[in-house]
Amino acid sequence: MQIADFLGLIHPAIAVIFVFPLIGIVVNFAWQTRQRRLQVLGGGKSKIPPVVGTEHRKLGEWLTGAVVGLTLIGLAYPIGKNILNNQLWTKSSFQVIFIILLFVVTIASLLLLYQAQQAQWRGIFATLTGVGVVILGCQDGVFRRTNEWYWSHYYIGITAALLMIFSLAIVQDIYRDKSNRWRIIHTILNCIALLLFIGQGLTGTRDLLEIPLSWQEPYVYQCDPVSKTCPSANPQPQK
Repeated sequence: MQIADFLGLIHPAIAVIFVFPLIGIVVNFAWQTRQRRLQVLGGGKSKIPPVVGTEHRKLGEWLTGAVVGLTLIGLAYPIGKNILNNQLWTKSSFQVIFIILLFVVTIASLLLLYQAQQAQWRGIFATLTGVGVVILGCQDGVFRRTNEWYWSHYYIGITAALLMIFSLAIVQDIYRDKSNRWRIIHTILNCIALLLFIGQGLTGTRDLLEIPLSWQEPYVYQCDPVSKTCPSANPQPQK
């Protein structure tokens, strides 16, 4: 494996080592938090400690940062590879500068979203973060599998990241809303996000099988994915 191949493993490695275990912990705390709330509302005494709610919120905020950060790493690799392979720095330096600034602005917006207190600013920073992720995903070099968008690692991942950003933006409203409207919205959207994360595990594994090593690319990319055929390495001489 070459350096480029090792760099390509950073995204899935972080997902397996850190993000997916964190998802399991957050889901566990979410279930305990709901069970405790239902038990208290029912007039009973819950054996689940009150701290589960605080831990769920804290780890949920970590999860948002981890998912968005993982998404940006996953986008940075193909975008950077495209810039180097096509020498865009000399051909279109403005585009490269724009992409770098976009990464910086997206990360800064996410950090400011964590700090924002007023709903207006939380909405602004959440929007900037989401727009930055989407625009970066539209750059050349990113494999989107648009013809199979419903089974695309890219589209599922972007959607999950946007749901995480929205969840972070409304977390303060959940505790202030006595009608539980925001809590219900949060629960529904994060159940959808959980299904998307499961899809990410499946599509990510599939894509790792399909991505060739750097030295294999010139040959593998000659293959026809429709007919599922590849040129013969040793063509037979014509008679």
